[in-house]
Amino acid sequence: MAHSEAYKDAGTPAEQTRRTFMAQAVYALGGVIGLGIAIPVIASLVPASDAAGDQWSGLTPEQADAFKKASNQPVKITFSLHETNGYFGATDTDQFVWGVRTTEDKLKAERPELFEGANKFPYPAVAMGFTIFSPICPHLGCKYAWNQDKSKFICPCHGSEYDELGKHEAGPALRGLDPLPLRDFQGKVQITWIEYATNSPTMIVQKIG
Repeated sequence: MAHSEAYKDAGTPAEQTRRTFMAQAVYALGGVIGLGIAIPVIASLVPASDAAGDQWSGLTPEQADAFKKASNQPVKITFSLHETNGYFGATDTDQFVWGVRTTEDKLKAERPELFEGANKFPYPAVAMGFTIFSPICPHLGCKYAWNQDKSKFICPCHGSEYDELGKHEAGPALRGLDPLPLRDFQGKVQITWIEYATNSPTMIVQKIG
């Protein structure tokens, strides 16, 4: 038989059976190996059952007392943010927000967008006589601070400025400061940490808690 014709020879029935068996064995072995790899990979992508957790972070009694006594200017409120991550477990990190004593009527007159339209805040914008602002500048995510001399919140990175109630007054930011939920729950002052998309005129939630 010519060499070029050898590939056309199907072989004896025994040879065909043997080749079929070997091919099926290879497919079966590949499936077992693939399944063995897929199970732990898929399991690693499934968050732990308690990953969602409680979205509210509480102030200590000392922090709550200092917060409630603030009246003349914005107050920096430090608290421990407890996060339960489905992949890395539970962690505690120190965070802070800015609290401004105000009334709903005053805030609504200064920042009506928080009460209507695309940026309507889905929680009470004023609670316990305060509104709470995320410390993240809505321009590109730097941490701004209160400037007592100018009576403004000023971002050190790109110069965005906001008045006491978070209204955007100058700089490249496309919106005012972002409020955060605040509540008094069973005698405890609690805050929900929310991270919004930056460099956008609309408050788009990226992460809660």
